[in-house]
Amino acid sequence: MLSGRLFLERAGRIAGAGLLNQSVLRDMRRLALYLLLFSLIAAGEVWAQSPTDSEPVISTDRPSVANSSVVVPQAGFQVENGLQFTNSGQNTVDLPETSIRFGLLDETELRLAVPDYYHNFSSGPAAASGFGDLALGVKQQLGPLYGFNLSTIFFLSFPTGASAISSHGYDPGLQFPWSHALSTNWTAGGQVAFYWPTEAGKHTFTGETTFYFDRQLTKPWDAFVEYAGDFPERGGSRQILHFGTAYKLAPHHQIDVHVGMGLSSAAPSAFVGFGYSFLFLTR
Repeated sequence: MLSGRLFLERAGRIAGAGLLNQSVLRDMRRLALYLLLFSLIAAGEVWAQSPTDSEPVISTDRPSVANSSVVVPQAGFQVENGLQFTNSGQNTVDLPETSIRFGLLDETELRLAVPDYYHNFSSGPAAASGFGDLALGVKQQLGPLYGFNLSTIFFLSFPTGASAISSHGYDPGLQFPWSHALSTNWTAGGQVAFYWPTEAGKHTFTGETTFYFDRQLTKPWDAFVEYAGDFPERGGSRQILHFGTAYKLAPHHQIDVHVGMGLSSAAPSAFVGFGYSFLFLTR
C-alpha cells in the first residue's frame, strides 16, 4: 500500500481507551454490508465477462500489507479503494483508502495515495478525527529474476492532513515487494521496507518485513495468510497476523475482505477491512 504512513502505524495511530457499544457495532456491520452490496452492484454488468489469453488481469496492492510485486500495464489506470475498522483501545474507521496507480511505461508506474479520513468513535480530548497525509510515488519492476517477481517503490508523503493526524513532515519511504510461484496454486511473497516518519519534528527510522503464503482457490478467487512487522527506532514493534481473500468479479474488477490481530502490545488489537478495485485500460 503506497502511503506516507506505515500500514501498522496507521492502524494503531489513534489509540487510547474504550470499547464500542452495541449500537456502534450494529452500525459498523451495516456499513460493511453496504460496501459489499455497493461493490456487487457497481460491478454487476461485468460478471459475464471472460478474459482472453492476452488480456491483462488486475493485480492489486490490497488487501495484504505487502504491495504487489508487479506494475500495472502501460497506460493502465488502476484505482484501489476500501475501508477499515480498527480496535487499538479506541475504535476507528478509515476510508476510502484510495490508491491510484498509472502505468507510465512497461515496467514503471506512477502512484498517488489519496488522504484517508479517520473517524474516532470515542469521545474526549484524545479522540482525534480528520484527514491524513497525501503521498506520491513511483514503482519500478525489476523482475522476473530467477523465478522471482521483484519491484522497488519510492514515495514521499506531504503534511496535508489534519493537525492531530498528520506527521507534520515530508516523509520518504522505500519498499521492495517480491513474490515467487511455488506451484500452480501456491505463491510465496513479502516485502522489505524502510521508512523515515516524522516524530516530534524529527525523522526517525522504521524497518518493516512481511511474509505471506497465497493460495489460488479458483481462477478468480485467492486467499492468503501473512505475517507483518514494523520495527521502529523508538518504541515497541508492531507485529500482526493477517488473513485475507480477494475475488475477481471480472478481469478488471476485484473485491476483497481481510482481518488481522496484533501479536505485540504496540500493534492494534484487531482490524477488519473491505475493498473494491478496478483497472481501466486507456489503449
